[in-house]
Amino acid sequence: MCYDSFSRDEDICIHYADEPHRFGGALFPPVYNNTLFVYPDFEGLARAEADQQHNYVYRRGKNPTVAAAEKKLAALEQGDQCTCFASGMAAISAALMNSTTTGDHVLCVGHIYPTTLKLLSYLQKFGVEYSIIYSTNLEEIEKAITAKTTAIFAETPSYLNLRLLNLKGISKIAGQHGIRTIVDNTWATPLYQKPLTMGIDIVVHSASKYLGGHSDLMGGVVITSKSIMEKLFAEEYLLHGGIMPPSEASKLIAGIKTLPARMRVHQENAMKVAQFLQSHPSVSAVHYPGLPSHPDYELGKAQLRGYSGLMSFELKNAAYEGIKQVISKLEVFQIGVSWGSAESLVWSPNYGNNVKKLQKEHISPGLIRLAVGHENGANLIADLNQALA
Repeated sequence: MCYDSFSRDEDICIHYADEPHRFGGALFPPVYNNTLFVYPDFEGLARAEADQQHNYVYRRGKNPTVAAAEKKLAALEQGDQCTCFASGMAAISAALMNSTTTGDHVLCVGHIYPTTLKLLSYLQKFGVEYSIIYSTNLEEIEKAITAKTTAIFAETPSYLNLRLLNLKGISKIAGQHGIRTIVDNTWATPLYQKPLTMGIDIVVHSASKYLGGHSDLMGGVVITSKSIMEKLFAEEYLLHGGIMPPSEASKLIAGIKTLPARMRVHQENAMKVAQFLQSHPSVSAVHYPGLPSHPDYELGKAQLRGYSGLMSFELKNAAYEGIKQVISKLEVFQIGVSWGSAESLVWSPNYGNNVKKLQKEHISPGLIRLAVGHENGANLIADLNQALA
């Protein structure tokens, strides 16, 4: 049977690793809530405990329900192995800690989720330094590398400003300098971008966003090679204990099964909203890689296979009062953090007392973030139009 790449991904989402023959024909893997697994003899337990990455011993290690989700995600990202964590930050923490030691330097490229930067600030007490380069120009990034740089971390598209990083280019530069690369792929999902196939070493996700898709689970994901995962599983996973509960993994599996259909709706609605905002007289800029006006549009056509529903735009009136009035007047878009679910959400980093900090970080005080959901596209546009009036 012949499959194109996207239909193969759809089959992975819906069927891969479900193994109904193991569960009396059940289409959905059961939830293994037990905390331990027993063995018929002591030698069997000893062998299993010596290799907990590939055996079920205790819930802090492997769990069959979680393993089913991990197999799906590893196959989607075309990576060797996946490990699920209790949150996106737990996954990012594991990836960064596994890639650094005392005296090392992490180079962050582009705008990064602020909590990730807080983690890097925390790691300074262990002698790990970091710096940020807001440019995505490959020559400028290479100049920012120091003799102590052991890891490059990036979100692509980047946080809030949604700039794209040339993944093949950065992986080539990193390889020449013996540097590990870590990419947060939450925005694009494994359906629309596959960083590992472009030379990136580690991919992380917040499973609470598009992968789960219903704002009802907390989780994170690390996908990488067998060699990296062997050490990461033994240390940053088993020792730190930031495991994904099997009940959350079950929700994640359900979310992955509908991921292709959900992402198509996000993309369709977001494109309509982005085009509307681009033509509105109160808007000075729209940050969405699917628009031909986006500075990385051509790179996106080569690197992305689709576009998700997260975007941002800038008001011409960048004052806090203007931001507050527009957001508060929205009726279909609900006000809240996070994104990736069926509900459309709106948020701004401008809280009125942090404008200087935003400007220092090259973020417009007039920026508003939209997570475009599954409501009727015309209703979303009408809602934005009345709020912007």
